Amino acid sequence: MVESKFVITGGKPLRGRVRVGGAKNSVLKLMAASLLTPEECLIHNAPRIADVEIMCEVLQHLGAEVERSGESLRIRAGDFASREAPYHLVRRMRASIIVLGPLVARWGEARVAIPGGCNIGSRKIDMHLKGLAEMGAEITTEHGYVHACAPRLRGAHIVLDFPSVGATENLVMAAVGAEGTTRIENAAREPEIQDLIAFLLSMGADIEGAGTPVVEVTGPTPLHGTEHTAIGDRIEAGTLAVAAAVAGGEVAIEGADPGHLGMPLEKLRDAGVEIEVGGEGIRVRGGGAYRSVDLATLPYPGFPTDMQPQMMVLLSLAEGISVITENVFESRFMFVDELNRMGCDIAIEGHHAVVKGVGRLSGAEVSAPDLRAGAALVLAGLAAEGETHVLDIHHVDRGYERLEEKLTSLGADIRRETVD
Repeated sequence: MVESKFVITGGKPLRGRVRVGGAKNSVLKLMAASLLTPEECLIHNAPRIADVEIMCEVLQHLGAEVERSGESLRIRAGDFASREAPYHLVRRMRASIIVLGPLVARWGEARVAIPGGCNIGSRKIDMHLKGLAEMGAEITTEHGYVHACAPRLRGAHIVLDFPSVGATENLVMAAVGAEGTTRIENAAREPEIQDLIAFLLSMGADIEGAGTPVVEVTGPTPLHGTEHTAIGDRIEAGTLAVAAAVAGGEVAIEGADPGHLGMPLEKLRDAGVEIEVGGEGIRVRGGGAYRSVDLATLPYPGFPTDMQPQMMVLLSLAEGISVITENVFESRFMFVDELNRMGCDIAIEGHHAVVKGVGRLSGAEVSAPDLRAGAALVLAGLAAEGETHVLDIHHVDRGYERLEEKLTSLGADIRRETVD
C-alpha cells in the first residue's frame, strides 16, 4: 500500500460553502441490511471512503452483487456464496461485525471474524452475542471467529448493559427475522440508528420506537428491495465546524441536519464560536477569543466521542483550563502526545484530559493513530504556525471523503503527498 501524508501550512482563514457526504456510520449499516432481502436495494448519498469500499468487498465476498454509480450503491443479495466474513476484511474495519445479525436472520448461520478497526479501546462485542443468544442463537467463538447458528430465531426481551450503537443495530436486524416480538431496552438512539430503522421500515419491517431507549421489532416479515437516501454525516459536519473555528473565517456547511449536532454546537457556542443554524445548514464564524469549556462524552444525544478529539484542538486555543471526560472509549486519548508535540498542554488523568489553553500551536510532524484523532491533527495543522506533516492518513481516509479537497476549496493550504 502506498502511504500518503498531509502537508499543511497553517494560518489560512477558511471562507466559503462546503457540503458533507453521507454518514459513514449510517451507510455501512444500510449496506449490511441489504443482505436481508434477495431483491435489489438502492442506497443514495454513499460517500467514497475506504470503509464503504471495504464493506463492498465484504458483501461481494458473501456473494452479493454490488455496483456503484456516482454517489449511489446498488446491492442485490440473491443467493450467498458464503456465510463467512473473513479476517482479512474484518480486521480492516470493525463495522464488518454488523453483517452478523442479517446473516443469522436470513440464513440461520454466520461466521464472522472478531473485528479490528480503530485502536481506541476494547469495544467488545459481548452485547451483540448475548442478545443473539437470548434470541435462540447458539454462539461459539474459536480461532478468532464468532460462529452463530440459529435455524429459527425467536423474539426476546433484551436489556443492553450500555446503549451500544453496534449491538442495537445488529439486534434490530436479527429481530426482523425472528418469530414474535423482540423488545430491546436501553437501545442506542443515534440518528444513524434511526436512519437504519427507516431503511428497514421501507423494506417492510415492523419496528416501533426509533430514536427512543426502547425499540420493538415484530417479525418475521417478508422484506423487499427499497430505495433510500442516507442522512448527512454529522461528524464530518462537526469536524468542518471546528475547522472554521480554529482557522478563523466564515464557513457555511450544508448536507447535515443541525438537529443531529445539538450538543457539539452548544459546546462550540459556549466556547465563543458564532454558530447559526437553519434547515440543513450550519454557518460558523471563527477567529475570536475562545473560552475554556468542560465536556463529557456520552451516548446520543450527549456529546459524541467521535467529536472529542476535534474539540480538544479548539480548547487548546482557548483561555483557561478545560476538562474533557471520556466515558465511551477508554483509549481515545492516545493521540494526545501528538498534539503536545505541536505545543498543546494536555495532561491525562485516568479518563479525564486537562487541557490548558496555550493560544497558539506550532507545526510539527505527527502521526494519526486513528480516524478522529487524524482529523484532529489536521485541524491543529490548520491553526498552527508553520508547516505540519500528518502521517498515517489512511485512517482519515476511512471516514472522510476528499477532506483535503474540501478544505482547499475553503482556502486552506493542504496537500496530499506520497511518503518516501
